[in-house]
Parts: sequence; structure tokens; C-alpha cells
Amino acid sequence: MTIALTYPLENHALHSVALKPLPFQRPVLLVGHGSRDADGRQSLLDFAAAYQALDRSRPVVPCFLELTEPTILQGVDRCVTEGYTDLSVLPILLFAARHNKFDVTNELDRARQHHDSVKFHYGRHFGIAPEILDLWRSRLTELDQPQWNPHGIARQDTVLLFVGRGSSDPDANGDVFKLARIVWEGSGYQTVETCFIGITHPRLEEGFRRAYLYNPKRIIVLPYFLFTGVLVKKIYDITAQQQAHHADVSMVCLPEMGMHPDLFTVLREREIETQLGQVQMNCELCKFRLAAKGEVGHDHHAHGHDHGHAHGHDHGHDHPAIDPYADPVHYHDRIWQTP
Repeated sequence: MTIALTYPLENHALHSVALKPLPFQRPVLLVGHGSRDADGRQSLLDFAAAYQALDRSRPVVPCFLELTEPTILQGVDRCVTEGYTDLSVLPILLFAARHNKFDVTNELDRARQHHDSVKFHYGRHFGIAPEILDLWRSRLTELDQPQWNPHGIARQDTVLLFVGRGSSDPDANGDVFKLARIVWEGSGYQTVETCFIGITHPRLEEGFRRAYLYNPKRIIVLPYFLFTGVLVKKIYDITAQQQAHHADVSMVCLPEMGMHPDLFTVLREREIETQLGQVQMNCELCKFRLAAKGEVGHDHHAHGHDHGHAHGHDHGHDHPAIDPYADPVHYHDRIWQTP
């Protein structure tokens, strides 16, 4: 039987979050990816509202990169209308992939064309942070409790299936594997298999196939997502399908991170970084930078955070039926190319 957990009490724990003071009362735009799924869209809006409630000294403005509104430009318009010209911008994204490096910065360039007096301070994605590791470790510890593990299956008989979104940026995909490994280290689980729900490989179905090779008594599916949406629901559906064909294996599907207090702690650190000019990103394996050096791909634009590029839609984040990376051979042929 597949078990899907929820964490309603985490919402009520937000009042206990103690945030560091901000150096400046500068508005902050929280930029989510965007989703046609109403639940996914609302999750970002609720997240922004909760972050605002923790500190009302400056506006917290939610907006989306694509697929829904308000757009980034609409968020900037709102701040300008309220009299602000100095804005922090934080990508509500887990890893530094194309959206973070390329698409959000492009939209900020577009907004600058409408408001040439506005100064943007672009922040860092969530990344791999101790608070996020603590979040997942605490949830995995909870799964050892009898209500979630009624048969008392030991961790050494359990495979952890770590599911990332999937990106057209190899650097970001590598970070998913790194995080999965760090979560697994010292956990006692038999192994961890890392897979993705879209774009890159191995896909979730392949992840299950590999997990079965260990003859586990239990599989824990960990969707590494901030919010619900089309892809998280697809993970639940695939897990249920796998359970129907493997009734002898206990399966548990964890929820997305959601409204967790630890995320607001990390977000505050990112906001302070933008205000103090301390934002740092590892660009050594960024394919946009490598392309600029002529090492890979077919693009010759420099990688920076003040550049303008076209925002293409070569991904399948919210379009499960459109997947230009479905064929592994085609995937390998194009993955290091830049748009």
C-alpha cells in the first residue's frame, strides 16, 4: 500500500521562526517558475504571504517566470508604483539551472527597458543548505515511526528513491546527485537511487527498475520539489502504478517541501546576501560560461547576470506530452549545447 504523507503542522510552526534583521528595507521579488496547476501556483503565493507575515518592514512581491501571472514585469511595476527603485530579486528555485542563470536575468533585462531607473540586486537559489538537509533527515526519521512503518522494516532493507525535476543544465543535474548522496550518507538505508521526472535521465521509471534490483522490502520516494504541481502529482501517480505491480514492496511517497520553517531561514540568508552584495555562484561548470570560451555548444554569449537572451521553451516542466529530451541519444547530443 502506498502512503503519501502531509505536514499540516509545519504551517502552524512558522510563528516560531526567528529571522535575522535586514540591513535595508528593500522590497524583495520572489520569482517562482510558474505552473498551470492551480495548486502549484497558489503554493508560491502562500509561501510569499507567509514570508511577508514574518517581517512586514518591506514588501514581499511574488511573481512567476512563465505560465501564469503575476509576471516578473508586473511585480516590478507594482514596486515602482509604490515608489521603490531599488529591488532585491530572489529565484525561488532549488538549483542554479537555465531558469536561474539565463531566463530570470533575461526578464529582468526586459523590465529594465520599461524602468531604466530601477536597480536590481539578483540573489542566489536555495542550493544545498544545512537547513534543507535537516528538513529531509527529520522527515525520514519520522518514517521510522510505527504509524508510517507498521511492519518495522529496517533501513538496511529500504531503498531511497530521490527524484529531481530534471534540467537541461548538466551542472544542476549534478547537484541533485550530490544532494541525494549527502542525504544518504550515514542514513543506514541500503542505497539511494537518483532519478528525474523530466528532461534528463534516468527517469523515475528507470529509478524504480534500479531500486528493485536490490530486492528491497520498502522504497521511500522523495520528490525534491519546493511546491506541488503537475510533476509532483505525476510522481504520486507513477508511484501508485508501481505499487500496484509490486504489492510485496512497501512504498512511501514523501510530499514536496512546502511551507517549512527551515526554508524561510535559508531564504532570509539569501535576501541578506543580496542586500550586502555577497551573492556568490559556482560558475566553473556552467555550460553558458563554457560556451563563451568556445569549449562546448554553439553559443558565444558571455555568462553574466546583466545579459539579455531569448527565453526559449525547450523544457518539459509543465508540458508532460512535449519532451525533446525523451530519447537518450538525442539527449546526449544536445545537453551541452546552449540555447
